[in-house]
Amino acid sequence: MSNLFLFTFALLWVLVIALGVVVYALARQVGVLYERVAPAGALAMNQQLKAGDKAPEISVKTLSKEKLLIGKPTQKSTLLFFLSPDCPVCKEYLPVITSLSRAERSHLDVVFVSDGDEPDHQAFITEKKLENFPYVLSEEVGKKFGVSRLPYATLIDKTGIISSMGLVNSREHIESLLNAQDLNVASIQEFLEKQSNNERTLYKQA
Repeated sequence: MSNLFLFTFALLWVLVIALGVVVYALARQVGVLYERVAPAGALAMNQQLKAGDKAPEISVKTLSKEKLLIGKPTQKSTLLFFLSPDCPVCKEYLPVITSLSRAERSHLDVVFVSDGDEPDHQAFITEKKLENFPYVLSEEVGKKFGVSRLPYATLIDKTGIISSMGLVNSREHIESLLNAQDLNVASIQEFLEKQSNNERTLYKQA
């Protein structure tokens, strides 16, 4: 009986160690895949502007009657999030935007932009608890930034230059705008293309 117990105990430890090795190997493989597969970037579909252009400077007033000059150099980057109270996808990703604003508040301001009837938007602001954010109603802003579909986002750096922009319908799309700015590229797709070109160059030189 004692020998059987010792054998079972030893076998259990062997299985635990084997499981640990398998988990470690899987964790390393996941890390490799994460490095190779970048998040899907926001879909750039703007025909008027491109990343690297000077953002249009537009003077507007928020619904709280504060003056705001969009595109002006500031101390922080600015994320313009174009939305509509009637857009289900916009509503779905509002928590992502507000969470991002809190996490990046030291170097990022978020401005919500839309158009339409003010009472509808005031009700929307109250419903979604957006009172602490600049909220602009302006067709001009949407036209100047070439917005044709929603939700759409444009990231302007603190010097007033457009860092990245695109149609966003997932958390990964939203985060890709900031990632593109950090990588100093127009989009995640551009980063992958540059990385692929560099790998091909190194392969040819080898």
